[in-house]
Amino acid sequence: MAKINVLDQITIDKIAAGEVVERPASIVKELVENAIDAGATTITVEITDGGISSIRVIDDGEGIAEEDIRKAFLRHSTSKISDAGDLTTIATLGFRGEALSSIAAISMVRLTTKTHDRDYGSLYEINGGSEASLSQVGAPNGTTFEIQQIFYNTPARRKFLKTPITEASHISDLLTRLSLSHPEISFQFVNNHQTKLHTTGSGDLKDVIYHLYGREVASNIRPVTFTGKNLTVTGFVGNPSINRGNRNFENFFVGGRYIKSNLISKAIEDAYKEYTMQHRYPFACLLLSCDPELVDVNVHPTKMEVRFANTQQVYEDVYEAVHQTLKIEEHIPQVEAPLPVKTAAENSGESVPSMTPTITREAPPVREVPPAKEERDLEYYLEEMKRRVNAYHEKTQAAPVSPPVPGREEVIKPSEPVAEIIREKPEVNEQLNLFQEKFIQPKAASTYKFIGQLFETYWLIQYQESLYIIDQHAAHEKVLYEKTLKEMRNRDYTTQMISPPIVLNLSMKEAQLLQENLDSFLKIGFEIEAFGPDSYKVSGVPGNLFSVGKKDLLLEMLDELSEEFNRRTTTSLIDEKIASISCKAAVKGNMQLNEKEMRELIDELLELDNPYHCPHGRPTIIAMTKREIEKKFKRIV
Repeated sequence: MAKINVLDQITIDKIAAGEVVERPASIVKELVENAIDAGATTITVEITDGGISSIRVIDDGEGIAEEDIRKAFLRHSTSKISDAGDLTTIATLGFRGEALSSIAAISMVRLTTKTHDRDYGSLYEINGGSEASLSQVGAPNGTTFEIQQIFYNTPARRKFLKTPITEASHISDLLTRLSLSHPEISFQFVNNHQTKLHTTGSGDLKDVIYHLYGREVASNIRPVTFTGKNLTVTGFVGNPSINRGNRNFENFFVGGRYIKSNLISKAIEDAYKEYTMQHRYPFACLLLSCDPELVDVNVHPTKMEVRFANTQQVYEDVYEAVHQTLKIEEHIPQVEAPLPVKTAAENSGESVPSMTPTITREAPPVREVPPAKEERDLEYYLEEMKRRVNAYHEKTQAAPVSPPVPGREEVIKPSEPVAEIIREKPEVNEQLNLFQEKFIQPKAASTYKFIGQLFETYWLIQYQESLYIIDQHAAHEKVLYEKTLKEMRNRDYTTQMISPPIVLNLSMKEAQLLQENLDSFLKIGFEIEAFGPDSYKVSGVPGNLFSVGKKDLLLEMLDELSEEFNRRTTTSLIDEKIASISCKAAVKGNMQLNEKEMRELIDELLELDNPYHCPHGRPTIIAMTKREIEKKFKRIV
């Protein structure tokens, strides 16, 4: 009995469609790339229900000749290449000839097209891979594809599609990247009859970045122009201050094709390593061009990955392109001459250069008489203020300790009798018992000696035979984290209204993420409401986040939530993330506190179950015994 079956063409096409058409965005990608290859200058994409019900792609390209329409829907039929030799010199976005046959196999397709040399156009309909009609119609130059009912004949595939808003966000992301890779083309994206994206097609990449990411990003980017051994790199990179918690800001294109590449990501991030903190990712929009023979684009079913002939050299070229751009000095117009000098020059009738500062013989007389007195007065004023501030600090810090010079000896030789000696390496449980017995109980508050603040960052506390050093930032982080988490779990919060409100201009994906978690934000004290398409107004923040409840904080929270997008996002997860971010309100290093503030914070810290580590795992308290100190000074051998 024969076990091997030869499949019919319709089944073959449906199987092949599974490799090409994963979701509605896959269809949009193939059709828009075909429009770009056809020389279109204007491309419009219209969808309903996330593209599940219908997709319409309109372009003003060269169109398809009537005699080529049927052939265009056959598998592996293409105008991009003619033989295997062309695969090594591919300069177009499409080349396999699988897209139209795969799309037609799982949907209802209506094609209207007209070439520039014909007086009439053609209308072609094909449903589920079977031709329905071909006729002549009046039509404008270019091509219009209308795709209806995706996966209507493969219900097993259709049920795996996500919600319409999720599918629409994938299409939005796709068109965003295509707009960046082809600024010379005007793209328009209409979702459910609402325009979500519309670029001018002026050819100015910075204009596209401004339109997509806003003024804040566009005003903090630097142009990149670099020619390496293998690559020519152009585009823009952001200032280090423009960064996110994920790689959504990283966009790079090879030959006009958006790709994902760990190699290029690593090169960019390594160039930023000395400028940004760990786990922060920069903004980059880089267009890479090279000899087509040095890159293989035929290594991925959806052409999202490429293979370079010399990966090390590509890394070095991208790294140098970004690194050299970041090394450029800051703009000189930000540095201005002192106001008194400019005023004197203007009053004397002299011309003051506005661009490049120069040294002239006329400069000294400008500062001669009045500024000299002002400088002497200013110097005297600063010295007097410095003296008074120092006197104040000496007065306030003298209370818990002895006078400055003699007090240094008393730090080494405690005057209080020793009740119990802590061994060289006490166990953690012993430390916990010690603090629970003496520090937490109000009646024992006077049993430890507060020495002072070191480097305006660490607190020094003497208790019995040990010196305890507390990191004020880590300690306050831990207190704020536990306090905020407890308040949110008990839903015990207050809302602090802010004016003016914060306006968030989000991408479709970010807006979807915020909408999904909006109830969780509202429950813990945020006041957020819609403020136009994909924009939200934040008019209130939790009281304990008031000092840090700014735009960057909210964007960071969305970034962190997007990292958990594939996991179950629960209220407790939101609580933990917001509690962690609330640590930004903690006092920083190099911030002086008085003794009362320090004692209050120590009491709050030691009431926690585990006061010895901040939310990020860093220690809050370290200890050194008297014995260890004496060993360092060779008092004990």
